[in-house]
Amino acid sequence: MAKNKKISVDGVEITISEIGNQNFISLTDMVRNRDNGLSLIEKWIRNKNTLEFLAVWESMNNQNFNSPEFEGIRSEAGSNRFTISVKQWVEKTNAVGIFSKSGRYGGTYAHKDIAFEFATWISPVFKLYLIKEFERLKEIEQGDREWDIKRVLSKVNYKIHTDAVKDYIIPKSKHPLNRQWIEYADEADLLNVALFGCTSKEWRVANQEKVPKSKNIRDYASVNELVILTNIESLNAEMIKEGIAQKERFKKLVIVVKEQKLSLEGLDFEKSLNTIENKKIAKAQSKFNQDLIKGLGFNTNKGDEKKGDK
Repeated sequence: MAKNKKISVDGVEITISEIGNQNFISLTDMVRNRDNGLSLIEKWIRNKNTLEFLAVWESMNNQNFNSPEFEGIRSEAGSNRFTISVKQWVEKTNAVGIFSKSGRYGGTYAHKDIAFEFATWISPVFKLYLIKEFERLKEIEQGDREWDIKRVLSKVNYKIHTDAVKDYIIPKSKHPLNRQWIEYADEADLLNVALFGCTSKEWRVANQEKVPKSKNIRDYASVNELVILTNIESLNAEMIKEGIAQKERFKKLVIVVKEQKLSLEGLDFEKSLNTIENKKIAKAQSKFNQDLIKGLGFNTNKGDEKKGDK
């Protein structure tokens, strides 16, 4: 199923349709605000040079391209009586690089290679803007994919972390069975405070009007923060196994977070996923720092947390 996204090029909104792993750009959108816009597509595809370009592209990318049929089309191209539509081109040659469709996102679409060629025919300046905005979209998508991968990795490491809590902390827990989930929440917040500067609940309270209830602090982490989270989950799990006290583990985690933030500085994407207002995060951080002075008391009023935030 096609996935549609839009970019704005020189004030024109253009649809990008992702089919499989290929990107098709709406030629219809590209000429929508131009005089006799749709006729420009018809004039372009009737051009002999255009047909030869399309044939070369199809020969390189489409093993089912009907070359003999194209030769017949080329022999007629250029004559005053010659006409051909996108639909006819596809039907006669089995072309896959350009197509027309109806419906909500209807119009003529072309593979990005062909769309850029069409943009040149319209205006070389417009083509340059189109390429720039298309590349910007791909950079953002790549950033989002990498963030998704890091989020999955942090969730996988979360299992390693909770197993350490289950095997080494729960057996010594002073909480009754129905309250032992607090131990998991404590250790999850140990990581949250070391990395983000506040507990999950403090963050949620500070930002309750800004984020959905289904989201937590880690869903708004940057790529670099998720990399560090993955690392400190493993580190804390190992320290738990070694029997190191929580206070000492926290000191070590804070040091590691600081070092890794410095190491990764400048390697993150320009688009940060930390979109919450800094002042509200700071208030949550300040409140927790007061608790720290009293001695790592994470497990107060955690009625809405179960095994911490994944």
